[in-house]
Order: sequence, then structure tokens, then C-alpha cells
Amino acid sequence: MILLSAEKITKSYSEKKLLKDMSLFINEGDKIGVIGTNGTGKSTFLKIIAEIETPDAGTVTMASGVRISYLPQNPIFGEHLTVLEQVFLGASSEDQDLMEYEAKSILTRLGITDFSMDVSFLSGGEKKRVAIARALVKPSEILILDEPTNHLDNEMVLWLENYLRKYSGAIVMITHDRYFLDRVTNRMIEISRGNLYSYPANYTKYLELKAQREEMEISTERKTSSLYKTELEWISRGARARGTKSKERIERFKQLSERERPTAGEKLNLSSVASRLGKKTIEMNHIAKSYTGKMLIRDFDHIILRDARIGIVGKNGCGKSTLLKMIMGLVEPDSGTIVTGETVRIGYFSQESEEMDPSQRVIAYIRGIAENIETVDGTVTATQMLERFLFPADLQWNTIAKLSGGERRRLYLLSVLMKAPNILLLDEPSNDLDIETLTILEDYLENFNGAVVVVSHDRYFLDKVVDRIFEFQEDGTLRQYVGGYSDYQEQITDKGREEKDSSKRNSPSSGSSTSNTIITSSNIGISDQFNCSDPQGETAEPRKKLKFTYKEEQEYRKIEEEIAQLEANLRTLDETISRETSNYAKLQELLSEKEALECAIAGKMERWIYLNDLAEKIAAAKL
Repeated sequence: MILLSAEKITKSYSEKKLLKDMSLFINEGDKIGVIGTNGTGKSTFLKIIAEIETPDAGTVTMASGVRISYLPQNPIFGEHLTVLEQVFLGASSEDQDLMEYEAKSILTRLGITDFSMDVSFLSGGEKKRVAIARALVKPSEILILDEPTNHLDNEMVLWLENYLRKYSGAIVMITHDRYFLDRVTNRMIEISRGNLYSYPANYTKYLELKAQREEMEISTERKTSSLYKTELEWISRGARARGTKSKERIERFKQLSERERPTAGEKLNLSSVASRLGKKTIEMNHIAKSYTGKMLIRDFDHIILRDARIGIVGKNGCGKSTLLKMIMGLVEPDSGTIVTGETVRIGYFSQESEEMDPSQRVIAYIRGIAENIETVDGTVTATQMLERFLFPADLQWNTIAKLSGGERRRLYLLSVLMKAPNILLLDEPSNDLDIETLTILEDYLENFNGAVVVVSHDRYFLDKVVDRIFEFQEDGTLRQYVGGYSDYQEQITDKGREEKDSSKRNSPSSGSSTSNTIITSSNIGISDQFNCSDPQGETAEPRKKLKFTYKEEQEYRKIEEEIAQLEANLRTLDETISRETSNYAKLQELLSEKEALECAIAGKMERWIYLNDLAEKIAAAKL
């Protein structure tokens, strides 16, 4: 059954025609992903089918009884409403009673727990999450979502992904999250140069079908071009015979001349631009930061290597952006130091973007940074760099106010890269950037001659760009994982399974009383990358007798002294590391030694807990 039909939709803004005779039919069960380069009219098309905007031409028709729920890219909020009042805005009291439980449940999953808070006090990200809850609880047969994954952390994105997969109505959404598109959609539509192309597939299959379509178009154009040459030769045979020529053939020649030729499309072209980076980069020494009594970052030590590719993940509000701002020097740590090398030139792509003068022309904005820039391809002018970033000559003389949100983000990205940084700090770079730009940015970063530190909830982007993940913990510590996002997920899944098994082994029913006090290497901030052997050795098998072996008894007598000695060694090593600032190779050797030492302490502590627990049980059995 067709729920909605949008036929021959046309829409223009000033001289620019965004949509040209586009048609879309939404059926029951459709889960449609909408993609296209920024500025091609994706959001405008969603507004038209949601009947928020009116097309210049064409019609939108809905089947009887069909209701639409719409999430705009930039939601507008009422003044001084509570969170729940905003979610229920426009709903009847009866509907509010029916939806209250679901609304509170969804808001909680999205990290909003104070339902009576005035929405005017919420951050931009929190407002977007309230708007998502409003769209999801509103009864509808068609759910239209414009960038729903922006401002969500990874846990929320996974929850929303599962929610939409089970959603019974039709869905039309714009999102840059390619894993999200792969797992939720069963149909893709691409908007390009005013045209709409539909594919019965998820994102991965769409890429195959698009390549096939473009190959067919090129093949057809080759044949048509050959026919055009033949007709051109015929039509050019002297003026004497013109009066006797077939009118139909002349009309066919006219149609061939005016045909729209297929193009490969404009391609964003980024040349790797970076200045020289010396041996000394950025060193963070025991930095800490808290806000309003909440510890965001606790005793964080790290040296950013010259070729580092680091991804930072964690729940919203945990301190990810704060960490980047401290590295950038915009926020001071409460304690600890951040030392930056003399050759370091940081490029900071902030989540909020810098303030741009809306009345300034695009070309003037970029020329204010640099008129020319040296790339691997030679000297490139500001105009040429703009063209590489899909800002053609006519768009370069537009004011910034006329750009779409995505085009402004792309312009801001260009402004960051134009400064030739050698360390890039990227805070949610995938927000409001189209998939094509993200794909090219990923390739750019792969060849970038410098370090990259990125905060992102985009799982696909992290898998492509980083080789190490830092995860914020509840207590403000950061835990390291080797690999991209998928590797990190696999490791935490394995860790969860191990902790569950350990909990079962140490539960009261298995004769242990230490399940709440067990200390592991991860509890003291040691990365999972270190291969600490099982510290309990034979403890995996249940003991039949409550007594020490001779070896265990000797070990129990000495273990506390051994732990004290290891901890003293660690303190001495920390003092040595704090003094070592000039010899980079030596510093790396000391840090590796520290990691191994911390791992050994963790193993000894686990072994002590087991032996101490057994000693208490032996003593109790003798009473």
C-alpha cells in the first residue's frame, strides 16, 4: 500500500534550482535512507514531504488516515516549557496519558532524566534528543528524521538503531552514519543535481547498484554521442537541401543536442597539507579536570605520537570535548601539565564551529586565512581550494548566510586544513557533513603526515581512521583499546563476558565472598593491550579441600611484601618519567616499563585477594 506519493516536485532558491521534477512513493514497510552532497536539497525535500514547506511545482498526496511525525535538523522549542511539555506539545490530554510511560522511557535512554527541567536551559545536543523523543512517541505511520544520530553518543546510537529496526511504520531519514544505514534501511534514495535516484537496498548494496547505474549511463551516452555525430554530419550538409530535410529528423537532432549528459559528479579533492612536525609533540602529565563537583578527567598521562590515530569515545557530558579543548589550550586543567613542542601546529575542528560573519563572502573568508597554500600538487590558490571543496565560482561569491548548514561545516573544515596543521583535533567531524565529504576526509587522514585525535560517535568513521580507542570511564579515567571501533566493541564484549564468568565463580554460592572487592588491571587504568597472564593460576578449578598447598602458604607469607616493593618501584619510575623530557626514545622505554609494572601489580593484587580469601575460610573451618 502506498502511504505517500510526492510527484514531480520542483523547488528553487533564488537562482539555484534544488529539485527538478522529483517523484517519490513511500510504501508500507519502507525504511528509506536519503543521501547526497551538502546543499543538494535533502532537508528541503524532507520538509516538503512532511508538508512543512510548499514546492514551487508538484504535489504531495497522503493515503487516508496516514499521520506523519517529523524530526527537523534544527528543532525549534517553545519558551519555558518543561521537557515533558515539549515532548507532548500539541497532543491531547488523553494521548499524553497513553504516551507518558514511553516518553519517559525514551528520554531516559537518550540521557534526559529531569523531565521537569525548563528546555531553555538545555544544551543544543540535549534539545535535539528531546526532539527525537517527541518524534518517536507521536503516533504516526510515517516517521521522517533529519540527522537523528547527531548529538548522540555510541550507546544511544545503538539503542536508536535497534528501535528503528523494530519500528512498524515507514521511515524516511537523512543520516551520515553508514553502519546505521546498513542496519536500518531497506531502500536508499540519492539526490544529485536536482534528480532523485532510488535503489531497493541498504547502503552497502546501494554502492554496488550506483556503480552499475553510472556504468550504464556512460555506455548509453557513448552510443548516443555516436548517433549525435552522425546526425550533426547530416544536418551540416549545405544549406541548399535544408528545405527538403525531414522535420522529424531535425527535431531528433534538436533533442540530441539538448540532452542532459551524465557526469561522474563533482568530487571533493583534498590534498594532504601539513607542516613539519619535530620530535616533541604534545605531552599530558597527570592532568585532571572537574566541573561542578564532577570529576571529568582523572590523572591522565599520555604522549601523542607523531603518527598517532586516536579515537575518543564515551557518554555525552563525560569530558571528551573538554579534553580536546585542554590540548588546544582553550581550557586549563585543574592539575597536571600539558607541554606542547615548538613545531606543533594544531588544527582544531570544533563541534560548534567557529563564528562566521554571515555577511562575508565565501572567497573573502578563505582569503582571510591564506591566498595561496603549498600542497603535494604544488601551489594552490584560495579559489582553487574552494573549487576542490565543491564551491564553484558562482558559490564562492555568495555570502556565508546563503550556505546550507552542511556547506558551512565543509567551509569550516577547509579553513582548518588551509592552516597546514601537523596535529588535527577533530570534535564530531561527521556532524552535518555528507557521506561523500566524510569518505574523502577519511582518505585524506589516511595520508596525513601528522597526528589525528578524533572525538566521534560515527562508528564507520572511527573504523576507517583510528588505530587506538580511548574510552572515558565513570570515574574520569581513560581506558585504552588497540584497534578501531569494531575492535573496541569486540574487546568490551569479551571483557563483559569474562567479568560475568568471574562474577559467577566468585559469587556466594561458589564459596567466595570477594566478588565486590576484586581488583583487576582494568580497575587501575591499565590497557587491555597488555598480555597479563591469569594471576590466579589454578583457581579456575574448584578446590575440594580448604587448605593451602605448601607453595601457596609460602606465597601468602611473602606476597604483601612483594606488592609493597612493586609499588615503591612504580613511584620511583614515575619520578624518573617526570624528569625525562628531552630524550623521546628513553621516555617511550620508561612508559613501556611503567605499563608492565602496573600490570604486574594488578596480577599480584588479584592473587593476594584469592589467597587471603582462602586463608579466612581455612581459619573459619577450624573454629
